[in-house]
Amino acid sequence: MGHAMHFSTTIFLILGMATIGLGKIGLSDDNRPTINVVNVLDFGAIGDGKADDTQAFLNTWKEACGKKADIVYFIIEKEKIFLLKAIRFDGPCQSLIHIQVFGTIIAPNSIEEWGDQSNDSWMVFFNINGIKIDGNGIIDGQGSIWWQQLSKNHLVDPLDGSGNQGPDAMSFSLCGNITLDHLNFLNPPRRHITITNCIGANLTNIQLTAPESSPNTDGIGISFTTNVQIHNCNIQTGDDCIAIGSNSSQIKISNIACGPGHGISIGSLGSKGLTAQVEEIEVRDCTLNGTQNGVRIKTWQGGKGFARKILFAGITLNAVRNPIIIDQFYCPHATCSNITESAVEVSDVAFMTISGTSTSETAIILNCSETLACTNISLKDIHITSANSMNVSSQCTNAHGTSENSVPPVDCLQK
Repeated sequence: MGHAMHFSTTIFLILGMATIGLGKIGLSDDNRPTINVVNVLDFGAIGDGKADDTQAFLNTWKEACGKKADIVYFIIEKEKIFLLKAIRFDGPCQSLIHIQVFGTIIAPNSIEEWGDQSNDSWMVFFNINGIKIDGNGIIDGQGSIWWQQLSKNHLVDPLDGSGNQGPDAMSFSLCGNITLDHLNFLNPPRRHITITNCIGANLTNIQLTAPESSPNTDGIGISFTTNVQIHNCNIQTGDDCIAIGSNSSQIKISNIACGPGHGISIGSLGSKGLTAQVEEIEVRDCTLNGTQNGVRIKTWQGGKGFARKILFAGITLNAVRNPIIIDQFYCPHATCSNITESAVEVSDVAFMTISGTSTSETAIILNCSETLACTNISLKDIHITSANSMNVSSQCTNAHGTSENSVPPVDCLQK
């Protein structure tokens, strides 16, 4: 009885909100949006944190995705804990799907319980045009079981290109019109959120949290994707807070609090001689706290393509190890091959109004390929001092551009 009353209340609230919004979007009573509501509890979910609710979520998704309406609300109740194994939400769907995570979703707490351990992702959204997920709920990947195995060499580090990497927490592939808002991600086995081969994503007010020691737990990873907005997020993790990968463009990032972590990165690009194309990236008004890097572009030797039209502006640094860095000799291994036949071309990059403190002596590193120079690199209004009472300096290799009002000076830039 209580469950039925709660479900009815949910419908009433949603319909009420939709009716209130009609005037704002110019709809009359005759053409108000059609709304449907599905609740995972009505499809067999238990929500006690112990029972496997994976099939119940799939059954709920099948119902939601097949409904013809303007919006279908997919309700995940508060004060419930839903245990999910690897799950895939397939489209296309008949309607815009709005998943409201009011409760908590957890992953299995042992690797054996995952079943097929070859899954690249815990939760996959595939081929969906129009998906919104919000609700202030918690998504807990219980990743420590994977990190422990990785550290014991039972799993192979993904940078070595082999072995079980552990799954990403939430992945979007071949999707469009994605919205994530007011969500809390904890302890993913690997990356928190990945967006690949998508068009249009808006991520706001998201909290991503994993220990600084957790391996490969990037906050948000983007690749082969265009038109992405990431704003007002707090990211504390063990790898890049945000990593923009190959074939990505029109990305705008602002008001991100990053740290601990490895900073905000373009790349890595050009691995294994691949061609990368990254352009029209803006990173504004972000704060980096105790991160390994600040704002970074990283490419492998031997890559091809370009990274261009990139802006970092209004960045605040608090005890950051490598505040500004272009690294075209990226190598996370003990040794890497010295490949000089080609390089990703880095050009039209601006660093503006960046201030704060560095924990390393070399605060600005512009190490560009000896094969293909970085061109039109601009630094303006930079003020980086030492967090440890050291003198700070800059370092360049084959970097061409201009510097104005910079501390430390970047006299190593070539014209």
